[in-house]
Formats: sequence, structure tokens, C-alpha cells
Amino acid sequence: MLDAFVNAFWILLDPFRLLMLFSGVAIGIAVGILPGLGGLMGMALVLPFLFGMDAYAGVALLIGIAAAVPSADTFPSVLMGIPGSSGSQATIMDGYPMARRGEAARALGAAFTASLIGGLIGALALSAVVPFARPLILAFGSPELFMLTLLGLSIIGVLSGNRPLKGMLAAVAGLAIGTVGGAPVAAEYRFAGDFLYLYDGLSLVIVALGLFALPEIVDLLARGGAIAERARGLGHGWMDGVRDTLRHKWLVIRHSVIGVVIGAIPGMGSSIIDWVNYGIVAQTSKDRSRFGKGDVRGVIAPESANNAKEGGVLMPTLLFGVPGSSAMAMLLGALMIFGVQPGPQMLTRDLDLVFVIIWSLALANVFGTFICLLLSRPIARLTFVPFHYIAPVIIVIVIVGAWQETRHWADLAFLLGFGLLGWLMKRSGMPRPPLLIGFILSGLAERYLWMSYNLYDWEWLMRPGVLTIGALAVALIVASVRLKRNTSQRAEAIQMAESDKESRP
Repeated sequence: MLDAFVNAFWILLDPFRLLMLFSGVAIGIAVGILPGLGGLMGMALVLPFLFGMDAYAGVALLIGIAAAVPSADTFPSVLMGIPGSSGSQATIMDGYPMARRGEAARALGAAFTASLIGGLIGALALSAVVPFARPLILAFGSPELFMLTLLGLSIIGVLSGNRPLKGMLAAVAGLAIGTVGGAPVAAEYRFAGDFLYLYDGLSLVIVALGLFALPEIVDLLARGGAIAERARGLGHGWMDGVRDTLRHKWLVIRHSVIGVVIGAIPGMGSSIIDWVNYGIVAQTSKDRSRFGKGDVRGVIAPESANNAKEGGVLMPTLLFGVPGSSAMAMLLGALMIFGVQPGPQMLTRDLDLVFVIIWSLALANVFGTFICLLLSRPIARLTFVPFHYIAPVIIVIVIVGAWQETRHWADLAFLLGFGLLGWLMKRSGMPRPPLLIGFILSGLAERYLWMSYNLYDWEWLMRPGVLTIGALAVALIVASVRLKRNTSQRAEAIQMAESDKESRP
């Protein structure tokens, strides 16, 4: 195990792989500062370019994006009062008031330092879990692997928010779309007719780009104008922010651990993690009156947890093949492109790749933090560039990426079709991540179910591992729904309390 850990570090030090990691960080920062885009779209944009790339370089690129977005999305939250992503909403509560009184630099300095420490703690936690999980995972057979795919599907209720029925419908649609083409266990083609293009099934790249990239571009173009409506100076106090974080080191460690734990629960991720940690720090601090008015602790707590969660969401993704978040579903698809079977088999066949991902996560946090600190002023100015100057570049990348896989005219037709579907889903309030997860897990679930039945008939349903994972899936659904409800109520209570304070003379 230690040999694989050290060997992975030397593998990542290859110049091309380091370049891919650095490129991923740069892309993550670029999409992170633009509200409405986020890591999922960034990963979807680069997915087409993974073909022909070795697995180590490809995962370094994707992890670079995933690790950099939680740092970069702090810019719009602090400077504009607009969440850069769902994970930076709570940062607005104290970060934006600090910027309004001329302490934007201090808020950003504290946020980036907390993000760096949180990201490193997340990577450390992930590396510590692998040796203990490996013996358990080696005992898994096809029945347990099938149940793990069901566990992955169980997070659909969490990703659906307050729209569980729509989420289930989206997941069923994803499962159906995933069955198009050749059956994995029989010599037959489904839903393909005489159209040869569909014999190999639909491309993950086209589905992802259509669902997530095109709708966001259309909406941002329709809104018009610049990303930010007004400019705000950064002020001074960078080192004050760094010192604030170091002074509250135990606060950073505590909320980083909370971020890892919540991130390890599939589907929870960034949608609630910032509010959970903001609520905890606001309720447990001695002086609560300053929160919502520019208390730096209200920036440090959610930012450290937001970056630490990346180590958490990678735990179920790598160890069990269960996507810890929507972006991790994209990573699972990328691993399949490289011919890597996500989940337990990675710990036996591709252990080096697992540790390359861990090293990439740690280094990407370091690179991302220093880039954000060194280039903060020019990066801040990018938020005031009209989006119609940026959109053509993104559209070209999307079209070229979709077309280059098979170079068939149907690539573009299906891209537009899924783009329209994604836009309609977004406008109707139907969540899109469940469809993508259903599409990715469809083939795996069918294959493992067929293997389980042929090897054990229906007796596999009584295996202890199957019953345990099934109970875990049920418990996950119940616990996550209750936690999300409680968190939403806590967030509303905090916002109402702060609104009341501001309305008082």
C-alpha cells in the first residue's frame, strides 16, 4: 500500500500530467468565478478531450477542475453577493458585508487559506480510508456490486431536493436511455432500429454536454449584460485574512472534518454543506451578534468545509462506485472511458490510479489557492466581462467536443436534442443530475443483476452483504431527507434573523 502511494506521486510528477492538473485548476477557476456554471459544467466541457489521453493525465485534469471550483466560487460570493455555486451560498452572509465595508481582500484571504487547509484535510482523510476499506471491498461479489448500484440510485431522492417525484421520473428516463444500443449480456440491440449510430449506445459526452452545458449558456445569454452588475474594489488586508484563519485553526479543523463526513454521504455534497457549517459556527460561537454583519468566522467555516468535502465525495465514488455528487457521476463516466471499472475493482487492479487521484486533489488545492491569491485582481475583473463575449468560445468547445468522438452528423443532432431536453427540465424544475446518474449506472446494474442471477439464482438476495447494503440505502434516503429538511429550516431561520436585524433602525 505504501509503495503504491509513493509510486503514484512519481507518476503524477510526469510533466504532461502536471500540465493537465494545472490546466484543470485553471479551467476550474474560470468556471468557478462565473455564477451558474460550476464544476459539473467544467467537467462536461473537457470530457470529450479525454479520448486518447492516458488515465493518469485524464483524472488529474478532472480532479483539478473539481478541486479549484470551491475556491474560485468565493469571488462572486464576496464581491457581488451572488453565489458562485451551490456550495458558496453561506459565504455571502459575512463575506459580502465585509466587502461592502472595504474588507474584500481580508475576506478572500481568509477564505482561500481556509479552503487550502480544508482541501488538504479532505485529501488526507481519503488516503487514510483506503487501507481500511480495501479488505472489506475484496469480499464483494456481483450481488453486492449490484446493490451498490442501487445505493447509487438511492441518492436520486437527495439530488431531487423538494421534487422527489420529478427526480424519480428523470432517473427512470436515464435508465431507459442507458439501455439504448447493444445489451451487455445478450446478442440483441434495443431501441436502435436500423440506425447503426445507436448500436453502440449513446455517448456520455453528448448526454452530459447537452444536459448541463447548453442550458446554462442559453440562460446566461438570455439574461444579458455582465456577470456582475457593479464593480467593487478588493481593498486591503490579505495577510489579515490569512492570520484570521490561522488564529481560528481549530475552527478550520473542526469544520473540515464535518465537511468530509457530510461529503461522504452520497448526494448530500455542496447543496447543504455550507449552511450546515454556517449554522454550527453561528450557534456555537460565544459572540453571535456579529454574524451576518461581516464576521470572518462566517467565511472560514463554510469555506473550509466546502473544500474538504471533495475528499469526502470521492470516498463512495472510488471505493464503491457510488457517485458522491453530480460531478462525481461525471468522474465515474470518465473512468469508464479509460476502461477503468469504478468501485471495488479499482483497489485491486488500479490502486496506483486511486492514489494519483488523492495526490491530484492535494496538489490542485495548493495550485488553486496560490493562483487565486496571486491573480485575484485580474480574476475579479473577469466577473465584469459581458457574457456574450465568453459564450461563443464555450459554444465552439461544446460543439467540437461533441463531434470529435465519432465525427458523425448524429452527434450534433443528439447534442441539440439533449440540450433542448436539459433546458426544458431546468425550466420545469425537473432535476437533471438524476437523469445522468441513471444513464451511467444503467449498464452496470443490468450486468451485475444478470451475473448474480446466473451464479446464485435468487438466493443472492439473502446474502448478508446484500441485506446490509440494502438497509444502508434505505437509511441513507431517510437520514438525508431529514437532514436536508432540518438544514433548510435552519438556513431560513438564520436568514430571517439577519433580515430582522437589518430592518431594525
